[in-house]
Amino acid sequence: MHGLRTPAVVLTLILTTVLASAPSAPAVAGPPEPETASLVTISVPDRAAMERLVASGADLTERVRPQPDGSVQVDAVLTPSQLAALQPLGIGLAPSSPAQERRTPGAAAQDQIVIERAVWFKNRDGYFLSVEATSSAGPGAALTVTWRDRNGTTGETPMVPYTDAGAYLGHQLATPVPLDAKPPRGVTVTSAGGGKAEARLKEWPDGERPDRNGHRYQKDFVSQYMTPAQLNERVKSLHQRFPKLTDIITLPNRTNGYRRHAQAQFGAVVVTSTAYGSEGGNDLAVELVDPGAPGRALRVTVNGKLITVSLATDGSGALTSTGAQVIAAINAGAGSLVKATGYRADPGTGVVAAAPLTQLSDFLKAPADVSRAPQQVLALRVGTRRDGSRTGVLAYAQEHAREWVTPLVTIEAAERLLRNYQRDPATRRLLERTDIFIVPTVNPDGANYSFYDYNLQRKNMTNHCPAQQADPALRNTWGVDLNRNYAAGSLFDGYFGASANCQSGSFAGPAEHSEPESRNVIWLAQRYRNIKFAMNVHSYGGYFMWPPGAYKLDGRVTLPRPTASQEAYFLRSARTIEEAIAAERGTVTWPQQTGPVTDVLYSAAGNSADELWYDFGIFGWDFEVGSDVWNPTTRRWEGVGFQPPFSEGHEEAMEFASGLISLIGVAADYRDR
Repeated sequence: MHGLRTPAVVLTLILTTVLASAPSAPAVAGPPEPETASLVTISVPDRAAMERLVASGADLTERVRPQPDGSVQVDAVLTPSQLAALQPLGIGLAPSSPAQERRTPGAAAQDQIVIERAVWFKNRDGYFLSVEATSSAGPGAALTVTWRDRNGTTGETPMVPYTDAGAYLGHQLATPVPLDAKPPRGVTVTSAGGGKAEARLKEWPDGERPDRNGHRYQKDFVSQYMTPAQLNERVKSLHQRFPKLTDIITLPNRTNGYRRHAQAQFGAVVVTSTAYGSEGGNDLAVELVDPGAPGRALRVTVNGKLITVSLATDGSGALTSTGAQVIAAINAGAGSLVKATGYRADPGTGVVAAAPLTQLSDFLKAPADVSRAPQQVLALRVGTRRDGSRTGVLAYAQEHAREWVTPLVTIEAAERLLRNYQRDPATRRLLERTDIFIVPTVNPDGANYSFYDYNLQRKNMTNHCPAQQADPALRNTWGVDLNRNYAAGSLFDGYFGASANCQSGSFAGPAEHSEPESRNVIWLAQRYRNIKFAMNVHSYGGYFMWPPGAYKLDGRVTLPRPTASQEAYFLRSARTIEEAIAAERGTVTWPQQTGPVTDVLYSAAGNSADELWYDFGIFGWDFEVGSDVWNPTTRRWEGVGFQPPFSEGHEEAMEFASGLISLIGVAADYRDR
């Protein structure tokens, strides 16, 4: 494991250097713009390199695709500089065509093959095959799946070895393989080492079929992506319309607010208001003046909201004030209004140039009617008996700000439950037997920033970065990854898959539960002990996951696995919920993306589902809304992204709302065991 850890540190340093290194500080003041980031698919040479990428804190999505040649493709949010820094490590943009198979010679002795799962599924695009197997020869075995369909046509495709943190977890198909006809009865897996195994195919997900609602059943209640304010208004309007079936719970911890301190930059000097921009910081202005005479001393004066820095000159009238001297003078003369700091790693030894009057800005672009104040997060409680006597279900969304579809899943589900209560017996049963808690947006501040400022914002808006990482051009890197800020299997407990770097996409914060948003989620679990089920709605990638969600890297020691009966219950329930998702428009969650987080994705230290399961005994699941879409022309699976055109986002909301309602159905049938 030591071989993995050293390169991870190197990669972390590279990415941090790209983010925070000091390109030459601008000579004059101006609105510093962050480098543009994009959602791209990158190719990583192998799984070990993928582990180093996770350890670096790179902003990765949950769309991870092993390739037949042993490489891994993953979608990531990267700036051009970050992408360039990865290229010496063999990481770059993924090719437009699938990687070609890399055959590994088999062992001399015949290996033993066990087919763990062989299934077919039918979605809106046709029939597909998925196979998982293990070989006694380990990841070096070259396995191939063959079959003969019912028309007599023979098919063949290679399998991909799947390793994680040095542990061999088996072989699988890189992605489900299209079948040209109805599925065959069985498949054969062979190895270059001489091993062979056969298995009959089963249908997937083949869970309990959802209730067929009558023609009077109402659905389709979302018509656009919704900002936090619109989500709150919808929650309030539902409560007003259905007061006998709902309560509004105001969660106790207010957020930071959609607000930033106002800033300006003058070469090596960064000036930051002590007040938030919306609370007076944006009214301040700073000018750096050449006194135009020899032998003048550095002087700072304050006239209302204007801070004037008269720079020092020598006997010839040349400016002599260094960055460090200007910083000290501003802090001494205007410290009640602003704080001056150095620009990143600049030592402040260079002479500062004069600069015209510059208004400080928080650089926030939302309209004035978008509140900058700390937000109260709302939960809508739904049910006929909201007294703790019924099995509780918690559905919460948008821990990650850029995931615009996820709140729509919860709103659509709430609308269906309430509007069909009187007309649909199955819905009425759900509300009579369960107690439902719906939080459409856990992270309203980050969501506002994603809507109005930087659409790829993942984190909240609390800036824990020190001064050398807090100049305006870095503002899109600040915040805490809320789904790494919980207290079970966290970074602070030594678990893998979160970062201590405040600019990282997976920054865990300065401590467990440092953020009000994570404390709000846990407050619900603490306050309402009847909650037995939870669904954390994320996007994108089409996963359905549950604990354990984290491991310690040395030895790949996971959090305790559920018992065999608990694991079976997780899987059986998942297949039922996935049936409901598929019934909406034929989207099937892949079998290799259904399972514990550490088995099907990667380690995510400090995630919320783990804390709910290990500390409260709540069956905690994660949706990854937005399954890949099959392109019949290119014959490839294509990702949908965080903010697909609303026509696609709407369909995702419809199908995963059906899945969420199916989870409530699972809860309605639950009895403590």
